[in-house]
Amino acid sequence: MQLSPSYLRDVVAGSDPGLTRLESAGGAAFATATGIAVEFLIAHARGADASSRMVAMMLGAIVAMMGSMALSGTTKPLPKVATVAGFPVALGAGMVLGVLLSGRTPVMLTGFVVVMFLAVYVRRFGVDYFFYGFMLWMGYFFASFLHTKWSTLPWQIVDVIIAALWVLALSTTVMRTNPRRTLSHVRRGFGARGRRITGTVAALLDPSDAAPTERLLRRLGSRQAGLAEAALMIEAWSAQPRALPTGWTPQVLRRRILDAQLAVNGIASAGRELIGAPAELRVAAAALNRELSLGRYESAGPLVDALDVAAVRVSSAGGDGAVFATPSMRLAASARQYIDIALRATGVATIDEDEEFTPAVALAMGNLPGSVPVAAITPVHPGPWGVLSRLDFTTRQALQVAVAGTLAIVIGRELSETRYYWAMIAAFIAFTGTGSRADTTLKLLNRVVGTLVGLVAGIGLAHATTGHTWWSLTVIVLALFCGFYLQRLSYAYMIFFITIMVSQLYSLLDEFSDHLLFLRLEETAIGACCGTVVALLVAPVSTRATTRVAQRDLLAAYAVTLRALAGAGGGARGIDGLIRDVDNGLRRLTLAAAPLVRPLVVGSSPRVTRHQLTLYAGATQAVHGLADGMRVVVRGTAVDAACLDLAGIVDRLAEDPPRFGSAPAEAPAALAQLRAWTVPAGRHPARVVRNLDRLHAILCELFGPAGTAGERPSPTVTGALR
Repeated sequence: MQLSPSYLRDVVAGSDPGLTRLESAGGAAFATATGIAVEFLIAHARGADASSRMVAMMLGAIVAMMGSMALSGTTKPLPKVATVAGFPVALGAGMVLGVLLSGRTPVMLTGFVVVMFLAVYVRRFGVDYFFYGFMLWMGYFFASFLHTKWSTLPWQIVDVIIAALWVLALSTTVMRTNPRRTLSHVRRGFGARGRRITGTVAALLDPSDAAPTERLLRRLGSRQAGLAEAALMIEAWSAQPRALPTGWTPQVLRRRILDAQLAVNGIASAGRELIGAPAELRVAAAALNRELSLGRYESAGPLVDALDVAAVRVSSAGGDGAVFATPSMRLAASARQYIDIALRATGVATIDEDEEFTPAVALAMGNLPGSVPVAAITPVHPGPWGVLSRLDFTTRQALQVAVAGTLAIVIGRELSETRYYWAMIAAFIAFTGTGSRADTTLKLLNRVVGTLVGLVAGIGLAHATTGHTWWSLTVIVLALFCGFYLQRLSYAYMIFFITIMVSQLYSLLDEFSDHLLFLRLEETAIGACCGTVVALLVAPVSTRATTRVAQRDLLAAYAVTLRALAGAGGGARGIDGLIRDVDNGLRRLTLAAAPLVRPLVVGSSPRVTRHQLTLYAGATQAVHGLADGMRVVVRGTAVDAACLDLAGIVDRLAEDPPRFGSAPAEAPAALAQLRAWTVPAGRHPARVVRNLDRLHAILCELFGPAGTAGERPSPTVTGALR
């Protein structure tokens, strides 16, 4: 692929739909840097000594960094004011408690365990309390280890108030979220991801491209998953006040995005089927997709006609190549639909705008939520835990943090009586944003790896910037930006840059030494081990149980959608809303099963897990195609009855979904009914028959006898997900 300006723009836009990662990272870095500067100037103006100025700057950095995250995604000023009002209360409460318990080591350490429990327990009250809990813990930590005195506490609380007011001012001015601009960026990212899919199809079909087919198929499936993610982000942002363009409604935008997604997935599906087609068809299809990938929609029009002509010519010639004529025509039809949508300036008109719009997924700090919502509704097997297994998710996790923190303190102090807090921090952070035990273990492993690699870079940079304060500050701000920007790609990246930042901070405080960083690595490893042991043994949430819940939800979404397509349900959600529910169900299943893609769980095969995710992605795309085809089906036909029958079977299958990561031990009772089900005979639209057949075949493979889930996927669904 030629590195044209349009291609490079699509790479940037597609990698970060809505530019939310860029804005979050830039906002955190800017707020932290300016917060430090403001605190320094005010402390200097009131004649504070060097020690007090440093404390003020540290408090400003903490409040500004956490405040920028807490206020991201919030658009109205009054909720921001209410959120910020709690910052001094939370931090101040932690600091007061730290001063009260300082000087008595056993009592102070017990206080740490209690504060860790409370910091996690209060998360049940909402997103704001997630940050209040962190600030409570940070305030206690700050006062305990800096030996805050009652005489200095009032000024430190004033410093917190100043930082809170500053981050509030930033979030309502230069860092204010503009929903309409963000939605526009997300839509641009959606278009970029769609074009990158067509570029992958072009590479897949180009006879001159030497890239391995299997690698391209995996890339294609991964990009289709990314397209669905961008569509869900559009869905979520559409519900925000003042986000939609003038004259648009959320229903119209949802239908337009869904039509575009169906067209792109149709191109990808037909492209997979054309692997092995005659060179004439592959060259024509590759040329068409290459134009689409560059956004040259007008010039792609004649290439659509050329592909149709080539398909007719190959079909007329007969022979083995004739079977590829139909997928070629489908690719041309999907491309024609995609071009029409791309060139259309206004929304679709054929939609019931009285249909209720409820987004399939809500934003969490401006982004899609992670795997925690699934883990939160997953029951814990009673086992030896009795009453603990009946507690809600937040309470159980608070208890896990308290136990892990206690172990980290006890063992960490054996290594260092002054730096054990690194072990405690690792154990505390392990249960933030994680749900299942494998999820927690993976995060802790990433923390150790990031610390280890960051240690090497941190030592080198610290030696290079020693004695150059401004260079050290520059490295700190850049490391903070890079850490926040890359954290959604991998937690290890964030810890790598945080380790560099810590190295620079110790250099500025004249406490830096290579031994100190190695000690940090050792304490982090201790905390990681403590967190892992607790996640595995203390009221654990099983990864397989979490995926089981996500599977049931996704299968239930299939059944509800099938009934709605047959005209027997759906309620106020409407077909388009139900399709988005299916997409979100697949996203949740992918997040829940992510640890099983790695060799972390005993008895789980990453290869089988990937294949099962591939099959679910293929089933989801079949439901998409079925919804598109059913728009032209007359109600009351045999197809409606077939959809109802299949929905009933899927409901029964959902009661006993296949075990993720390994072949099912035995087939469910409803499998016999599934295999006996057939698409009714008659003159039905080809898209309906094809997608019903595809959904049926995929479900049969998913719920088939032991061993079938690990077989090589068929070309129609290969690579639907990484």
